[in-house]
Amino acid sequence: MQEEQEFIQELLNPKTQNEAFQKLLSVYQKPLYNHIRNIVLNHDDADDVLQNTFIKVFQYLKSFKGESKLFSWMYRIATNEALTFLNQKAKVNGVSTAALQNKTIDNLQADVFFDGNEIQLKLQKAIANLPEKQQLVFKMKYFEELKYEEISEILGTSVGALKASYHHAVKKIETFVTTAG
Repeated sequence: MQEEQEFIQELLNPKTQNEAFQKLLSVYQKPLYNHIRNIVLNHDDADDVLQNTFIKVFQYLKSFKGESKLFSWMYRIATNEALTFLNQKAKVNGVSTAALQNKTIDNLQADVFFDGNEIQLKLQKAIANLPEKQQLVFKMKYFEELKYEEISEILGTSVGALKASYHHAVKKIETFVTTAG
């Protein structure tokens, strides 16, 4: 924790800021991209949201209180940015976020950055049919292999509630995958 405090001070100090921010990017860029990509599904959208996330991190770092880990705080920003992005994109297109996600999934096969098969497409469709919170919990646990404690810190939800959400999500996905043709 002391090491993280020192790193935050380096990020805030104008003399060490550039080097520290490069280090922050090298450590967190890939995991945050993967997290955002799991939410928005599209590569270009994920890049845009990632850029916005780092802008917000840089912008609000001085107000970071250290009540959670820097990692959790950044993931929370990335999650909020991704969800806001999806909601805005759906609104602009005059559709629900679920309809937008289903359209994005249909376009995944044409995405050169998607290397999945039919089973993975079916899984994505099943996930898209879940309520937003269950989608987030499932993706963070299943794809990103985060611990419930980390997800709890990111989403501000109790571990028990997260376990219940994950369990419900798995059951719904199993039902979808086995009944969908």
